[in-house]
Amino acid sequence: MNEYYCKEKYSLTELRIFGGAGGFSLVELIVAMVAGLIIIGAAYSIFLGQERTMSKQDKIVEMQQNVRAAMDMLSREVMMAGYAKSNGIPYSSSQLQIMADLNEDGDVTDAHENIIYTYDAGGKRINRNTGGGAQPFAENITAFTFQYLDENGSGTTTTDDIRGVRLTITGRTSAPVNGQYPAYTLRADVYARNLAYLQY
Repeated sequence: MNEYYCKEKYSLTELRIFGGAGGFSLVELIVAMVAGLIIIGAAYSIFLGQERTMSKQDKIVEMQQNVRAAMDMLSREVMMAGYAKSNGIPYSSSQLQIMADLNEDGDVTDAHENIIYTYDAGGKRINRNTGGGAQPFAENITAFTFQYLDENGSGTTTTDDIRGVRLTITGRTSAPVNGQYPAYTLRADVYARNLAYLQY
């Protein structure tokens, strides 16, 4: 009767060979899962390492750009000091004041004609005041110093002798990198174009 319904007959051995008891054994499945987890774990570890490296590099680049941008703007404004005005950089040990009569109306009361830079050590920032009160200019700054220079590049404390400023800005990252705050310092001697031609 079995022969009537089954056109082909196989022995028990043949059924095992041809897949009658097919699939993976439990051991094979566990080995495959463990191998897969090892590969995924290694890939994730590499990804995390690259992400941490990129994050560190981003913080350092951000710090450098912050300091460079601050130095660039400060330098531009120092170079404009004294335009149509003799005392473009008055001496002060606590603030850097830059004056220029940009619209040549005989005073420095208009916007951006009388700029004062100060350093807030507690807030770690440089503030800039153009007449409307001090505003944050550069953040994450750990040091901001300025030294007044005469026409020979020597330091001076006499307003009439000031021809330039030696600027030093030190910034740090906004967040720790490997538990520390990397620092970046820029220094530049900037001379006011207009003050260079003054004769007292």
